[in-house]
Amino acid sequence: MTKYRKPDQTVRVKVPGGRVVVDSFGAGDEVLLCLHGGPGCTIDYVRDSHSVLADHGYRVVAFDQLGSGRSDKPKDTSLWAIPRFVAEVEAVRAALGLGRVHLLGQSWGTWLGIEYCLKHLGNVKTFILANGSGSVPQTVAEMNRLRASLGAETVAMMLRHEAEGTTEHPEYLAAVTILYHRHVCRADPWPEAVRRSMDGINPDVYGTMWGPNEFRCVGTLKDWDRLADMRRITVPALIINGMHDELTPACAMAMHQAMPRAEVRIFKNSAHMPFWEEPDAYFGVLRAFLDRHRAAGKRPGRSTRPRG
Repeated sequence: MTKYRKPDQTVRVKVPGGRVVVDSFGAGDEVLLCLHGGPGCTIDYVRDSHSVLADHGYRVVAFDQLGSGRSDKPKDTSLWAIPRFVAEVEAVRAALGLGRVHLLGQSWGTWLGIEYCLKHLGNVKTFILANGSGSVPQTVAEMNRLRASLGAETVAMMLRHEAEGTTEHPEYLAAVTILYHRHVCRADPWPEAVRRSMDGINPDVYGTMWGPNEFRCVGTLKDWDRLADMRRITVPALIINGMHDELTPACAMAMHQAMPRAEVRIFKNSAHMPFWEEPDAYFGVLRAFLDRHRAAGKRPGRSTRPRG
């Protein structure tokens, strides 16, 4: 099991709306820039797993998005909008002088990554979409299909609590807990980094953009859909998904069909976090993809070996 690794560098970076805390592991020109989920989650679960790539010639950069974790937490809900988050990612990349990056987004981070690529594709070498989708309406439809497996009576109970605004009721939360263990993380017990990130969600950000829980989307993201635009993302892309993922294989395949240079890998024993559920298989796939495109992207006269 991956253990916490101390960053080689931690800095605070000014972004639109405040300052964010950025951790960096390793050195060199091959940079993996990680975008965590939520929105409003913390970076812990992505950082503590992916920092291992610093042992394989990559500089791994991971940060708590504004409103999350150790970063500033302003109370202005107008800040929780996609264009501002895109500007935040660019501010981090520019402030650290990262150049062209391998961009990895997980869950909500894939949606943010898609938007970043559509605006700043020239700054991206490759794009890794881990446990994401290109359409929130498709995601919601798939999540509703998953929760139907709880049975008609349980679904009716959940719908009643949602209609009455009583989603904190113990019987509703018990049903959500079952869904989380089936479709968010199937590791038992949950890794400490996953628990920290889930417990650390900022409800102001999450509630504004998504809703009260993973299986109830009523926030500003509810109509977000970029599948038709993803053909413009022409860099090599790796789509990663779990067979039991809340953002289902159907979501992964829709993105695969939309992107001209995408490949997809589905991990049969994973839900939403294969980097914790099947780490050996996951990192084998991710490293092979990165190594292949690192070599292909080598410029004449430049070394791809890490500095320092």
